[in-house]
Amino acid sequence: MSRPKVHVRKGDTVKIIRGKSSGKKGKVLEVQPDRNRVVIENVNKVKRHTRPTEGAPQGGIIEREAPVHASNVLLYCSKCNKPTRLGKRFLKDGKKVRYCKKCGEVLD
Repeated sequence: MSRPKVHVRKGDTVKIIRGKSSGKKGKVLEVQPDRNRVVIENVNKVKRHTRPTEGAPQGGIIEREAPVHASNVLLYCSKCNKPTRLGKRFLKDGKKVRYCKKCGEVLD
């Protein structure tokens, strides 16, 4: 069975289009292709109750980002300053790249 594909990569800037964090922009920190989810910087914050351990001797309540489903985000194009869908094409040298469907700018 092949590994599922996610249309965004780590380091991409994305905009949330659905859910309680709708309208926010952020950078992708982590991609979880097996669950089809992405973790975005400062989006979908949750409070996690942690027990004191050797690594975190204080314990307590920690606030961190929770994953968002990949279908709820759109890649943000830096040229046209809008969220956009992706297309894929091959360059003359045979390299496969992602491009903005609105303005045609190569995003890789």
